[in-house]
Amino acid sequence: MSNAAATDDPSRWLETVAADDPERPLLETGDGRRLNYGQMAALTRRLAGALTALEVQPGDRVVAQVEKSPEAIALYLACLHLGATFVPLNTAYTFAELEYFLGDAAPCVAVVRPADRQQVQPIAAACGVKHVETLDDGGGGSLLDIGSDAPPSAAHAPTTLAALLYTSGTTGRSKGAMLTRANLSSNATTLAQAWRFSSHDVLLHALPIFHVHGLFVAINTVLASGSSMLFLSKFDADDIIRLLPRASVMMGVPTFYTRLLQHTGLNKHTVRNVRLFVSGSAPLLAETHREFQARTGHAILERYGMSETLMNTSNPYDGQRIPGSVGPALPGVEVRIADPDSGAPLPEPDAIGMIEVRGPNVFSGYWRMPEKTASEFRQDGFFITGDLGKRDAHGYVYIVGRGKDLIITGGYNVYPIEVELEIDALPGVNESAVIGVPHADFGEGVTAVVVLNKNAALDEASIRSALEQRLAKFKLPKRIVFVAELPRNTMGKVQKSALRERYRDLYQ
Repeated sequence: MSNAAATDDPSRWLETVAADDPERPLLETGDGRRLNYGQMAALTRRLAGALTALEVQPGDRVVAQVEKSPEAIALYLACLHLGATFVPLNTAYTFAELEYFLGDAAPCVAVVRPADRQQVQPIAAACGVKHVETLDDGGGGSLLDIGSDAPPSAAHAPTTLAALLYTSGTTGRSKGAMLTRANLSSNATTLAQAWRFSSHDVLLHALPIFHVHGLFVAINTVLASGSSMLFLSKFDADDIIRLLPRASVMMGVPTFYTRLLQHTGLNKHTVRNVRLFVSGSAPLLAETHREFQARTGHAILERYGMSETLMNTSNPYDGQRIPGSVGPALPGVEVRIADPDSGAPLPEPDAIGMIEVRGPNVFSGYWRMPEKTASEFRQDGFFITGDLGKRDAHGYVYIVGRGKDLIITGGYNVYPIEVELEIDALPGVNESAVIGVPHADFGEGVTAVVVLNKNAALDEASIRSALEQRLAKFKLPKRIVFVAELPRNTMGKVQKSALRERYRDLYQ
């Protein structure tokens, strides 16, 4: 790794390389714009000066709902420079949703897209937000027009709050996960080492940057290792195929890989310079893993993380990458499987229970929700992830599903992944999602929502018949419904809460 990783202060990564090697490339956008480390450092100082002119102090929140751009990265880095707290928001959030986040985070400044400013200003004023400024994805915006010198970079305590990441809020209102500077630095340096990043790497970056994956996994790892990236505004299979020969690493969500497999340009020659493909944010189907390896010669490295903990586990860089597993715990991170009710550890291999995590990657709590924070941690400091899983005899972790996705039918527990794996293995099935739907006799009825391949000749009866040979009777779907596609969030994760709502009256 480069000397950028010699510091555990995330605000120093950029500055270290910019001082030693300012001409080193940092990013190239899809339209050919290039910034080196020196230029990004200058842009960061410019925005830090603008925020200072807007009276942003250490600890103040800065909300950003802007398009992906080099300036958006610089805004995040400017917050680190000042000791402020960066609050990235999904660009798909509506103004009504934005009002909640502005009220909850109580930022000093909100930075939005130029087209949104007029509508955001009265909302911000009602929430007590002093300033609404803009950034666009073309290198412009009102924030850049504020001329002011940046203050010298000061030392900030590792426990200083660096970011608020709002969870999706599928159960109740969204919660702001408080991530410290130490959380960010420890996880990025761990990943850079675990995945063998060096200053020679080029990351193909097509992820959104309002999320852990695109911002803290991808960009922080690049900065911590002094490497560079091809920085695309969004995923486009044609663009990816065109740029893969120039990349050494690609990070993506499972949807990226399934779409690449549909592209005729994906072959071993296209990926000849790539040393690592990483997948996360949603489960990667074992079939996708196998098909990608057969096509390219690369075993996708799947890992497991969440907003509250950053990355917890990873399949090894050197060693077996097991389809369907998210690998062992990362160095310095403790992962255990516990009884969901009592919290008692389940040490025996393959016992299914709650995944709990402890380590320098784990957040400090939920913003302004002390009771919720207390309820999510065990007394010995382990965070209760809400994910059900198991660990095999070799330490590899397998995600079974979210705790809330567990189906209890007629008194029996059904883990959706068990049923989904069997359905997905049937010829003609593209993918499936299994949910529990209210049922008068059983409490919940096991229900499968299935996407078929084009021209597949499957119906409800044929799928049930095939499953009868593979699953216990209580696990069999009572109904199977067919859809053109499954609802997903921006990171490609299937939204089972939306499916439960859509089919809640199926058995009425």
